[in-house]
Amino acid sequence: MFFHNFIYSLKVLLGNKTLIFWSFAFPIVLGFLFNLAFKDIEKNESFNTFDIAIIESPQFSDDVFYKEAYKSLSNGDDRIFNITMTNKDDAEKMLADKEITGYLEFLDSVSITVNQSGIYETILRFVVDEIESNKKMISTLVKDKLQTAKPNEVANIIEGIKDKVINGNATVIDKTRDNMSYTMIEYYTLIAMSALYGGVISMYIINLKLANMGSVGKRTAVAAIKKGTLIISSLLASYLVQLVEIALIFIFTVFVLHVDYGNEIGFVILTSLVGSLAGLALGVLVATLFKTNENAKIGILIAITMLGCFLSGMMGITMKYIVDTYAPFVNMINPASLITDAFYALYYYGVNNRFIQDILSLIIISALMIILSWRGLRRQKYDAV
Repeated sequence: MFFHNFIYSLKVLLGNKTLIFWSFAFPIVLGFLFNLAFKDIEKNESFNTFDIAIIESPQFSDDVFYKEAYKSLSNGDDRIFNITMTNKDDAEKMLADKEITGYLEFLDSVSITVNQSGIYETILRFVVDEIESNKKMISTLVKDKLQTAKPNEVANIIEGIKDKVINGNATVIDKTRDNMSYTMIEYYTLIAMSALYGGVISMYIINLKLANMGSVGKRTAVAAIKKGTLIISSLLASYLVQLVEIALIFIFTVFVLHVDYGNEIGFVILTSLVGSLAGLALGVLVATLFKTNENAKIGILIAITMLGCFLSGMMGITMKYIVDTYAPFVNMINPASLITDAFYALYYYGVNNRFIQDILSLIIISALMIILSWRGLRRQKYDAV
């Protein structure tokens, strides 16, 4: 009976043309539109040195690493930005008059203030994040000596770090990719959206088993068959269809759009499997919790998916940064953001703690949604008519 229902569910899913379009065709069409919009965006953009301000403060003046890092990035023909040291009132006025891209304030941590979202604002945020990351790494290597080092001691400290690396006493490997592209995050959100759109498939198959959703559900409810067997076999069929959908999207983006997902193919596949599981669990949760008709459930599921994709950067690559900065908990429970971030971490840094945390979070969230759905299904009772 398990195998019979599995095959039956596959036939039902593949025979639904509307479902196949939204699950298979729509993400491919959207990926093609992404390609048209982004394929020349980086080639046509010419980088110009931009202006920023730094608020004068003891925290900045006393920190040798910060001073040397920003001095290096603002000097020479290949400098990234021009720095103006000023007070906060003048910096806010300069920002309002669009004389600077943004300003930095060093207190307990570095804060970035900008008045719009754009390529230079994104670069500024990226540079600050990289400096912070490297400062933590180097501070760990030299046991926080950089915090108290005098200017003439910085060179000796850096040479000491180099000596440790060369002699094998420490291993520091730059695993970031040479071909960094900020538009890649758009394709990651496309995969995340496709994985979560797979929830429509699992929701559809669960609706068929619910007595209040149609005649098939009524017959299922009174059939002398274990409901667990029917549901598990049906969900496995929907999960298989989801994986085929994701595989086709990967084939399209890699061989037609020439999107590079990095060298860790095995972990890319793992991310896709876990992301599809999250989509399946989300679809089952919506089907179980909301007592309404099928069209309303589809609307709810798509709204949740698109909101999650928006917060993960689909409609603007800076949105993910803004949410991570001001409401990090939102993206910690947002499956679309976790899928996107897992691809991002894998592409730029390889398999690291950030990638592992994203995968584990997706698994935990998926498990919680499945548990809630299962409890909801077991509680459902219907009056005889």
